[in-house]
Amino acid sequence: MSTTSLPAPDHSPLLRDALLAAGFTVDGLLDLLGAPAYTALARSETVPALRATRGDTPLETLVRLFLLQSPVPADRARAALPLELCLADGWVVESTSVDGEGAALVSATVDVRPYGGPDGEDWFIVSDAGCAVGGAAGASGHGEGVVLGVGGASTTLAGLTVRTPVARALDIGTGSGIQALHAAHHATAVTATDLNPRALGCARLTLALSGAPAADLREGSLFEPVDGETYDLVVSNPPFVISPGARLTYRDGGMGGDDLCRTLVQQTAAHLADGGYAHFLANWQHVEGEEWQDRLRSWVPRGCDAWIVQREVQDVTQYAELWLRDSGDHRADPEAYAARYEAWLDEFEARKTKAVGFGWITLRKTGGERPSVVVEDWPHPVEQPLGDTVRAHFERQDYLRAHDDAALLTAHFRLAPEVVQEQVGLPGAEDPEHVLLRQNRGMRRATKVDTVAAGFAGVCDGTLSAGRILDAIAQLVGEDPVQLRDRTPQAIRLLVEEGFLVPVAAPTA
Repeated sequence: MSTTSLPAPDHSPLLRDALLAAGFTVDGLLDLLGAPAYTALARSETVPALRATRGDTPLETLVRLFLLQSPVPADRARAALPLELCLADGWVVESTSVDGEGAALVSATVDVRPYGGPDGEDWFIVSDAGCAVGGAAGASGHGEGVVLGVGGASTTLAGLTVRTPVARALDIGTGSGIQALHAAHHATAVTATDLNPRALGCARLTLALSGAPAADLREGSLFEPVDGETYDLVVSNPPFVISPGARLTYRDGGMGGDDLCRTLVQQTAAHLADGGYAHFLANWQHVEGEEWQDRLRSWVPRGCDAWIVQREVQDVTQYAELWLRDSGDHRADPEAYAARYEAWLDEFEARKTKAVGFGWITLRKTGGERPSVVVEDWPHPVEQPLGDTVRAHFERQDYLRAHDDAALLTAHFRLAPEVVQEQVGLPGAEDPEHVLLRQNRGMRRATKVDTVAAGFAGVCDGTLSAGRILDAIAQLVGEDPVQLRDRTPQAIRLLVEEGFLVPVAAPTA
C-alpha cells in the first residue's frame, strides 16, 4: 500500500475553481490533445499527450501535473492553481530536483482525472499517482492497497444503474468513489464502504473536488459496516477476480473461487428496501458438470427478481494471463512468473473450473412468491447508458406476471421506438427465408419472427387490442381466428419480454 498521505479536502472548492478556469475538463482535454492522443490515454499510452503539452498554458501544466504525473516548474504551477494552498493540503509536493534552467519543480501526490457526469457535469476522479491514465488498467508496479482510477468496469456499472431518485444509496467497495459520485446525483444520502481505508480517502477527495455532497464513509468488508440497515439502491464493483490468494485489495476478494460475488448477491436481500435495485459486476466459474446458468440462479436471494447477463467468457489460461499481466507479474523473473501461473491453474483444476464468465447482476426487491430470474449470455454490443433499459426490463416482468394469455389478447401494445424489420433471403426470391425484428437502442436485440408475428408487430400502435389485430390477420391470411388466438400469445409474450412491444393503456372512447 502506498505510504504517501492523501491530500486534505479543506480547500477543494478553490482547487476545483482553478481546474475549471483552466479548462481541465473532458471537453478541454479533447480540444487540447486531439482525439488520437486523448484515446491513447485510455490505452495507458502517454507519449502523444506529452507531445501535445509542451507549451506553458495553465491547461497544459495541469495535464502534465495531475494526469501525466510529470513534474512541472513551480512558477507554472502557481499560474494554474493556488499553489501554496495545494502544497499545504498535500495535493502537490516540492521536488528535490530542478529543471534544465534551474527552476524548482513540483509534483502531484495523486492523480486527478476529469470525468463527465450524466448531465454534462464536470467531475474529477482522484486515485493513487500513476493510476488515472488508462483508468483501472492495472496495478503493475503499485502496492497491494493501490486505489485505481476509472476503468471500463467502472463506467459499465455506472451506465447500467437505474437512476431514479432515492432516499438512501449504498456503494460497496467504493474505490476512488465513482459510483458514490453518481449516486450523490440522485440520492438524498449516500453511504460508501471499503476494506481499504486509503480508498475511502480517495472517495472523499473525489466527492469534494467534484462539488458533490459528502458521503457517509465506512471501513469494512461487504455489508459488515451497514449491518441492520436497508437502502433503496445498492451498487458494487467488488474485488471479483477469482485468484489463488488475495495479493491485491482492489481486485482479489480473499474468498475461494467466486464465493465473494455469491456472498455479496445472497446477502443483498437483507439490505435492500422493497422496490429497491442492486447492481453488481461479477466473475463466476464455469464448473465441469454444471450449467453456469443454474449456478447463477442459485445465488439469487428469495424475494428478489434478477437479471443476470454474461458479457464475456475466458478459458482459464486467458483469465490467468490477463490478471498476471494486470499485476505486472509478466515482467518479473521468468521462474517466479511460471510459479504464479502454475498456482492459478492449480486453483482452477482443484475447483474443476474450465472457464470464467464476466457480466452484471441486477436484483430488484419484490417480496413476491413468483420471482423472475432471467440469466442470459449476451456478448453483443449494447448502447450505454442502460439504466432505463434495466428498469423497463423489470417493469415488463411485473406486467407479464400479472397477465395470463387471455389478458394479453385484450391488451393494447405499441412497437418500441427504434425497432426495424429486416428480411433475409436470396436476392430475387419472392418470399424471405425469415424475418428479423431488430432494436437499434439499449440491448440491441434481434429476434426471428414468422410472418404473422411480423405483421402483428408492424400494426401495433396502441389503437386495437391484440385479439382484434389477430382477427384481422386471420381474415387476411385465410386462417381460423380461434386457432390463431390460441397459438400466438406465447409469441406476444416473448416480444414483450424482450422489449420489442410496449404495453399501453387502451384508448378512451
